[in-house]
Amino acid sequence: MPQQKDIVKIAIQMPGAYPQLIQLDQKKPLSAVIKEVCDGWNLLGPENYALQYADGVQTYITESNRLDIKNGCILRLTKAPGRCAEDLFKGIQSSDSGVRCDSLKELASVSTDMTFAQEFISRDGHLLLVKIVEESNESNVIMTHTLIAFMELMDHGIVSWENLSSVFIKKIASFVNDKPTDASIQQVSLDILESMVLSSHSLFLQVKQEVTLERLIAHLQVTNQQIQTKAMALLMALLQTAGDAHRQAMFDFLNKKNLRQYIYKNIIHSSGSVQDEMAHYLYVLQSVTLNHMEPRMRTPLDCYSQEQRDMLHHLRQAAFETDSENSLSHERRRSLCAKEFRKLGFSNNSNPGQDLVRTPPGLLALDTMDYFAERYPDAYSRFILENSSREDKHECPFARSSIQLTLILCEILRIGEPPSETGSDYHPIFFSQDRLLEELFCVCIQLVNKTWKEMRATQEDFDKVMQVVREQITRTLSSKPTSLELFKNKVNALNYSEILKLRQTERLHQEETLAPPVLELKERLKPELLELIRQQRLNRLCQGTMFRKISSRRRQDKLWYCRLSPNHKMLHYGDVEEDTENPPIETLQEKIPVADIKGLLLGKDCPHMKENKGKQNKEVLDLAFSITYDVEEYSLNFIAPSRTDFCLWTDGLSVLLGREMSSESMRSELEILLSMEIKLRLLDLENVPIPDSAPVVPKPPSNYNFCYDFSQTEQ
Repeated sequence: MPQQKDIVKIAIQMPGAYPQLIQLDQKKPLSAVIKEVCDGWNLLGPENYALQYADGVQTYITESNRLDIKNGCILRLTKAPGRCAEDLFKGIQSSDSGVRCDSLKELASVSTDMTFAQEFISRDGHLLLVKIVEESNESNVIMTHTLIAFMELMDHGIVSWENLSSVFIKKIASFVNDKPTDASIQQVSLDILESMVLSSHSLFLQVKQEVTLERLIAHLQVTNQQIQTKAMALLMALLQTAGDAHRQAMFDFLNKKNLRQYIYKNIIHSSGSVQDEMAHYLYVLQSVTLNHMEPRMRTPLDCYSQEQRDMLHHLRQAAFETDSENSLSHERRRSLCAKEFRKLGFSNNSNPGQDLVRTPPGLLALDTMDYFAERYPDAYSRFILENSSREDKHECPFARSSIQLTLILCEILRIGEPPSETGSDYHPIFFSQDRLLEELFCVCIQLVNKTWKEMRATQEDFDKVMQVVREQITRTLSSKPTSLELFKNKVNALNYSEILKLRQTERLHQEETLAPPVLELKERLKPELLELIRQQRLNRLCQGTMFRKISSRRRQDKLWYCRLSPNHKMLHYGDVEEDTENPPIETLQEKIPVADIKGLLLGKDCPHMKENKGKQNKEVLDLAFSITYDVEEYSLNFIAPSRTDFCLWTDGLSVLLGREMSSESMRSELEILLSMEIKLRLLDLENVPIPDSAPVVPKPPSNYNFCYDFSQTEQ
């Protein structure tokens, strides 16, 4: 007796008869089930019948797919696929055009089923369709049904596209090229040609020879949205399949015709499923076009290439006066070049080509820098001269920033990634701007300089600045700007302070969506982590920091060092020499008891800032702090070497005074620690053995003749 799980309750229909409700035993052969159904209706020859889904996609039921039948399914008893294929094969060859038309119409419908397609193709039915197309003696209606049936049969992959004759290919191409052709025939012909192109390179060459780009563009300009979409699909297939030489020629032609601008302005307004399909093709067009730069992105600079060396020297010559360079000796000229390459922001100033060995971005970074210098020489010179003349360690390195920015843009625009089959995320700006990558670079490299100044960054902050720039670009592009000017306005308005506000808003929103137990855990962890930060700040004060004295006579004067005693009771300080590193606490002659410190002053409230009122720029004001002691009659004044040191010292002094830490650095570190700790606490560690003791330290290596050069990798 069959088990209950092997029984499926279904209904079976047949035109002109009452439905049968049966319990289908999935272990019984399908032929036996069909015989029982035929017996129920007194039908002879059960081998001539088959079961088929009555609703949706009317697929034949076979032994391989019968387990997909669910309780409540409605099936239909119909002609077996072999018998149906034989009848249609004969009907197509009928001398009666009406019979031929009806047979081809039914064939176009049932050819979607794999089982039927195998039966029909086994009778060489597809060759019969090819013959009808090649002879072209039928009406438009019959030809449309023929082409649809042929396309459905070929989609199953039973027969190779490469078996088609050149006569057939020419005939299909003529349906696309001829202007008076019926619209339905053109739609299916465009579909067939797309499949040919995607199937093999030899067919791509034949189709490219038969169908002109001018004709495809003409199809994009018609009002029929289906033809527009099919023509776009064929155009994308041609671009994707073409080799480098063919693709470049096609790009050149399409750019002359302003195709991208036309597509976006006229076709993007299509509606419904057509718009979804067109959005995919716009995405593919963008991807294929931008991927044309991939070879440059994957190619490192060749130090033996005269052309590439000339491009590097052009960058230097465009930024600095080089008229008197030829009169210098070889050594002097070499020294001058190295100095100027350093000012340009190359890490390896004696051999700047080494900076461009990393791939990606490879030679593409050199291309973007060269484009900026050529296209916007004033902006380029301003960037270089502004930063090369700074002496406060806040200069923004042009070359290093350009290399990293090019990599960021490649990642954002997904250059080098093949287009996905379902992608539809395109950038409208691509369709209004030639040389998109280069123009975006020109806007964004100036954004890097602007953000660098807003963050008062030093070389140590390089990665942090580039992360902010990436966020600025990504957020702006996500708003779908339609022109370069609109992108430029939006990305420049999204300054560093705006990024911080957005991050804070998103962080608060995330906290609001956290479950109450997680919020409770977060509050419980805060005191412990704040204490950890306090101890780190005090340890940092114990290590000490080198400060510079700012006098009214000249900007930089003597150096002095300040550090906290190990018992946290004394601040020791004193003047030191330029080359002194971490002086012992005994050498610092002056000291202030921590108990005597009365207050901590910041910025413009500091005594040394009031004395030089009007002479200090905002950068110095933001790094200034003072402590007052002995009933606030005396003060010790500081100018921190960096914003990081400012945060460490003001937090540490606040801890000594029993106050709350308030720096942005403390808030950032607290968020990072909280996030890490919560993730660790929420880890599923069930059945995971946690050792009671630390793992054994492995033996040291037999030698230390190894190293890794991090200079070629942005950390």
